[in-house]
Amino acid sequence: MTQNVKKKGPSYIYLGVKRLVDIIISIVALILMTPIFIIMFIICHVGQNKGPLFYKQQRVGKNGHKFYIYKFRSMIVGAEKKLKSDKKLYRLYVDNSYKLPADVDPRITKLGRFLRKSSIDELPQFINIFKGDMSLIGPRPIIEEELREYGDRVNKFLSVTPGAMGYWQASGRSNIEYPERCDYELYYVDHASLIFDIKILFKNIIAIFKGDGAF
Repeated sequence: MTQNVKKKGPSYIYLGVKRLVDIIISIVALILMTPIFIIMFIICHVGQNKGPLFYKQQRVGKNGHKFYIYKFRSMIVGAEKKLKSDKKLYRLYVDNSYKLPADVDPRITKLGRFLRKSSIDELPQFINIFKGDMSLIGPRPIIEEELREYGDRVNKFLSVTPGAMGYWQASGRSNIEYPERCDYELYYVDHASLIFDIKILFKNIIAIFKGDGAF
């Protein structure tokens, strides 16, 4: 990607409108998704899927603030421990831009594969959006180890609130790996606006329905 001259930071009006929209959308979404939460709660009490409803993982947000991101659990209980206890598997995870291909990831359940492919596992992030840890649109929040990928640009990356949907996702998600992913995320930081957010929203919706780059 070609680098563009950095624009002036986003206005307070834009940030205020964006936060108001986040609150309204997250409240409506959580109310409408109540049946899905109930169904998932029941499913998580039987068979291989038995365990906690949510998968929580610490991520790094705006200005380095750490928080727990919520997802419907698509992995076995103890997945994080299983990953880090297998040095070969963890090396593959790091080398593959901090993810594992679904076909070689021993942590993902059969239900989990469907949840990930359909992006249903991401729905609980409306809780994070409501709380203000995340926004609907913004760079994806990452784990602390990934910060090294941004080098001397890490403060720039952490200058905005991370989002459930971002320019990187809209452009290909897992098909775009580091270091190219950094360029997409930082491009958003430089060009954030309501118009750009709306474009990203619709591009993400299309990508979700197509299943592009979903692991």
